[in-house]
Amino acid sequence: MLRDGTVLRLIAAALAFAFLAGCEPPPVKPEGLQLTALGYDRLPGWREDDHRAALTAFLRSCPVLTDEQAKNAGNDSGLAIAPADWRAPCAEAAALSQVSADEVRRFFERAFRPFAASGPEGDEGLFTGYFEIELRGARAPSAQFAVPIYRLPNDYVQADLGAFDLSLKGHRIVGRVEAGRLLPYYSRGDIEHGALKGRGLEMLWIDDPVDVFMLHVQGSGRVVLPDSSVVRVGFAGHNGRAYESIGRALIEQGELKPGQASWNDIRDWIRRNPQKAVALFALNPRYIFFRVIEGVPPEAGPIGAQGVPLTPGRSLAVDRRYVPLGLPVWLDTTWPSEPQRPLRRLLVAQDAGGAIKGVVRGDFFWGYGADALFYAGKMKSRGRYYLLLPVSAAERLAQS
Repeated sequence: MLRDGTVLRLIAAALAFAFLAGCEPPPVKPEGLQLTALGYDRLPGWREDDHRAALTAFLRSCPVLTDEQAKNAGNDSGLAIAPADWRAPCAEAAALSQVSADEVRRFFERAFRPFAASGPEGDEGLFTGYFEIELRGARAPSAQFAVPIYRLPNDYVQADLGAFDLSLKGHRIVGRVEAGRLLPYYSRGDIEHGALKGRGLEMLWIDDPVDVFMLHVQGSGRVVLPDSSVVRVGFAGHNGRAYESIGRALIEQGELKPGQASWNDIRDWIRRNPQKAVALFALNPRYIFFRVIEGVPPEAGPIGAQGVPLTPGRSLAVDRRYVPLGLPVWLDTTWPSEPQRPLRRLLVAQDAGGAIKGVVRGDFFWGYGADALFYAGKMKSRGRYYLLLPVSAAERLAQS
């Protein structure tokens, strides 16, 4: 329980933060996003969750959320929420310690207001899963370790089109500079046929091309070296090409059946057809570049788009055109391959992904290991979510 003095200090801080937040303009809803205010009693399963795990995830976001210098960093959402709106919730969250699940639930109920989210296609959308993959690699190439992981090339250019035309805000292009001209960056097929060879961009060398492709899809992973040490790698950038699902391509070609295109199914198909692997990978022209990640706690996941470690089972990748990074989100969907089993819990929007597009769309971070791989590979669940806005931002939104 909080001591009386702590409670008084929090109340005073909340009043001060509320005054500062009241000077901020109201959040502007992005076109296509509809928000409907409602009570917590309307959130399916709200009281059954243990919100303490979500509190851990939320606290990891707070340093970014409350930093004026990082205002809207990594966030393209028109629903941008000011640092002043986050200071009271983050201060109260930091003061909680050794408290029960009920007390943490009541904190979220005090600090946030829930809104049902919907878009042009309604209030239901697709929720998929991802995980942190483990690969076997080395720092130098050999007959065993022959597939490179590349760092970001020095001719890589990313342009925010909104800086040139406000109607294009939130749209970016990626390219390379050649003889003073901006050209599209090399496709996966170009790179795998040697477009970057000889430029010293190889970070590590991996023993399995399927694992490397999975790393590109997941965006982060752990590489175990021959001496058993681990190098953690994370997303540094992509080549600007559209993502295409090779699982869907195999289904369309009649090689796999619908519902039977998990990573294990794809790997088995490649083992049966090794001569077709390169051509299959090239069907997805998007290519990912990586960087070494330092200082991440062993129990935490990789670094997400917000720049903080992800929390297994409590971090969600979203389309940040609609959902601000750092926002608590109540998810109402079903377990992978178990449509009758509800999966309802509080998560925090802390990541983004090229394939995560739409108002109601999310990618659930399952963590690391065999169970995470299983659930991530199987998850294609329909569901909906509710956005939890800080009270001060919610009040200004209601008055706008």
